[in-house]
Amino acid sequence: MKQANILITGATGHIGTTLAKHLSSQGIPFRAMVRKADNNTGIIAALPGAEIVTGDFNDAGSLAHALQGMGKAFLLTNSSEEAETLQSNFVAAAVKSGLPHIVKLSQLHASVHSPVRFLRYHAVVEEKIRRSGMAYTFLRPNLFMQGLLGFREIINTQHQFFATAGNAPVSLVDTRDIAAVAAATLTGNGHSGKTYDITGPEALTHTALANILSEAVGRTIRYINVTENELLPALLHAGFPAWQAEGLIEDYAHYARGEAAAISSTVQDITGKPARNFASFAAEHAAAFS
Repeated sequence: MKQANILITGATGHIGTTLAKHLSSQGIPFRAMVRKADNNTGIIAALPGAEIVTGDFNDAGSLAHALQGMGKAFLLTNSSEEAETLQSNFVAAAVKSGLPHIVKLSQLHASVHSPVRFLRYHAVVEEKIRRSGMAYTFLRPNLFMQGLLGFREIINTQHQFFATAGNAPVSLVDTRDIAAVAAATLTGNGHSGKTYDITGPEALTHTALANILSEAVGRTIRYINVTENELLPALLHAGFPAWQAEGLIEDYAHYARGEAAAISSTVQDITGKPARNFASFAAEHAAAFS
């Protein structure tokens, strides 16, 4: 069997698991780095061409082991307060191992000057990669459609959801399309030194999202625009740690300013297939909101 040449980090998350399935379906072997075994680890391990390796972003030795013999790596970490440090650790290990090419999942409008902490940390890591001398590809997706699934309990019980996006349209994207772009950039040529903005095919207000979701589930669901002072305690009460709740508030201020409305053709251009629209997503996930 052909040896794995691609390392996937963040392999047990939704994007990582979907990426692994993409590669496996194409007959491309890969190595998936996991911190510890969980249900998704078993799913990935069962895929043809999968190799599982244990790694810790705070353990340089385990990163060196995971990177050994790899030609490309997909860099994704779980959302955490230490994400910048963890990803920087990986970049340092990748440089030391002589990794030729890194594909990093970033975020639309990443900038060291952004008031949004998540956009700043992604930009810092991007710059470290640029300076490393490695070939790179940066994937910068917009707001995930799947993020709405985090509101399903309140949607199911109160028939509404809350945010601070106002009337600003957002070109949110399905995470499956992000994984498809990642698979293409990891396996194809011509992506070195490129930064790809990844969006859905349309920009929609949160009120429009509620209307489309209402049609999909057959009952009225409302979007309620609230203030930051109202949303923050609600997020904290829901169990979000303070750093993440405050970061989400910054993210939504970014959306409310209309800074996430641009539409990119990246999904079509890179994968040859149109980006999924929100109506399709809502219809496919209607049961989760019923």
